[in-house]
Amino acid sequence: MSRQERATKIERRIEEAFRDLGERSTEPRRIIARALVQLGNSGHTFTTENLLKRLRRTSPHIGRATVYRSVEKLVRMRVLDRIEFADGSHLFRLCESAHHHHHLACTNCHRVIELDFCLEADRIAAIGKQQRFEIDDHSITFFGLCQDCKR
Repeated sequence: MSRQERATKIERRIEEAFRDLGERSTEPRRIIARALVQLGNSGHTFTTENLLKRLRRTSPHIGRATVYRSVEKLVRMRVLDRIEFADGSHLFRLCESAHHHHHLACTNCHRVIELDFCLEADRIAAIGKQQRFEIDDHSITFFGLCQDCKR
């Protein structure tokens, strides 16, 4: 898939997510979507504050609340992933795929890699049964040091 095709696909996913939430297509949301497309193409993680600073370079009047609410909505719609670190910090990244997935996260540089696998449904059900727990959803992140930080 070309870079342009990937960008178009990402932008469509963001627009569809807002539409599914009943949100209007406003100029601030389009600005946010364009910035997220750029971040998605780069594969970089970001904080909401980093995103806000980036947006304000070209759109100084974009509202903090609009950016924060938009990020949270896109997390709920599984367009963005939130990676929680043990130190209490968290980063966001654009999901490369719309399907369920998990992550590797470097505890030093905070690099995040998407993993294309999942536990089998019967294994998840067995865990729930063993613990007398009804599992609705799950998210797995493996933490450690990436190859660059191990050196």
